[in-house]
Amino acid sequence: MTRRLSVPAFSCVVFLLAFSVAAQELPTAKPESLGLSSERLERITKTVQKDIDDKRIAGTVTLVVRHGQIAYFKAQGMRDREAGQEMRPDAIFRICSMSKAITSTAVMMLYEQGYFLLEDPISKYLPEFKNPKVYVKPANGAQPYTIPATREITIRDLLRHTSGLTYNWNADLGPLYKQANVASGLLPYEGTIADSVARLAKLPLLFSPGERWEYSLSVDVLGRLVEVVSGMPFDEFLRTHIFEPLGMKDTYFFIPDNKMDRLAAAYTYYPKKGLQRFPETPITEGDFSYSADYPYRPPRKLFSGGGGLSSTAMDYARFCQMILSGGKLGNSRILSRKSVELMTHDQLGKIAPDQAFGLGFGIEGVKEPLGELGTPGAYSWGGFFYTAFSIDPKEDMIVIFMGQLHPTGDLQLDRQVHELAYQAIND
Repeated sequence: MTRRLSVPAFSCVVFLLAFSVAAQELPTAKPESLGLSSERLERITKTVQKDIDDKRIAGTVTLVVRHGQIAYFKAQGMRDREAGQEMRPDAIFRICSMSKAITSTAVMMLYEQGYFLLEDPISKYLPEFKNPKVYVKPANGAQPYTIPATREITIRDLLRHTSGLTYNWNADLGPLYKQANVASGLLPYEGTIADSVARLAKLPLLFSPGERWEYSLSVDVLGRLVEVVSGMPFDEFLRTHIFEPLGMKDTYFFIPDNKMDRLAAAYTYYPKKGLQRFPETPITEGDFSYSADYPYRPPRKLFSGGGGLSSTAMDYARFCQMILSGGKLGNSRILSRKSVELMTHDQLGKIAPDQAFGLGFGIEGVKEPLGELGTPGAYSWGGFFYTAFSIDPKEDMIVIFMGQLHPTGDLQLDRQVHELAYQAIND
């Protein structure tokens, strides 16, 4: 039988911790006192401004934190170009897949409380995943069929994307996902994660669990796992156990009406059309569709753990600083240092010889040489609408870039900002 959290007692403790932490902002310091060059950090400003002036992106917010203090924090361009509204430091962005690290943290919190082991089959908690089948597409063009998977999906598989699940844009299974009404997290959805995950569980896998890495809806399944194990709606669990303790006051699945004026407008960039505001209707690419209105358009029922959150640069910096500080921010201990070590340790091994991925984070430079400035062992990820973060334990540094653009053309601004933050190190 699944154990449930003692919600009243736990929530009381969380509230008290939230009250003490929420009042504590990350302090600001002169870059030189943090081993960074003010002059070199301004190269970020110039590079971002050039892409804004060239109409490649409407606006951005960039944040660099080192040794727990803010060295660089700047909003540039327009939050809403058509309305003539400038970008603001507290602008809210659709962070999409940057939600995954937060959901993975929620899972690890329950893991720390002894509710499950990472090698447990997910069917122990979500029985609909029992006896999975694998999709087989014959090379000779014959009709596809299914075979039994070699083993069941484990919680570890879901955290590291080796479950055999995929995303709605996959050429083979995407049409089946669409037909079954499986939520991608990038459209308003009539059902809940319980509804979507139940539909997903009935469909075949792309491969047997553990065979390879495939970016997927695994983290949406983990959001449902949190609900089942904790006995709480997923959004409530995140709010009371992560957002309030960390003082993340602007992070939501669905943005409140009184904060909608801070949501950054989303844009598209096509070489022949240039920078344009995201259309009112969804963009469709094959069997995959996505919109920019899911953070506020009704029915507001889907809590997509893999891509549904919106947040600010400062809120996400608080989350990153908690991870960088070994699971603690201020007086709030979210995770054990040992859990953070596990999450940021490569979990793929020989499954993916050229790629390193932990439990919610991509890991740089541990299986292949670094391609750009950085540090082996730093971890990072990004989001569909052009947001990105990196956490570097060795340099004790966090870099956050927030834009709202998809598709992006060949724009590399997110990568440039990261490298320009690193070239400013002068200690």
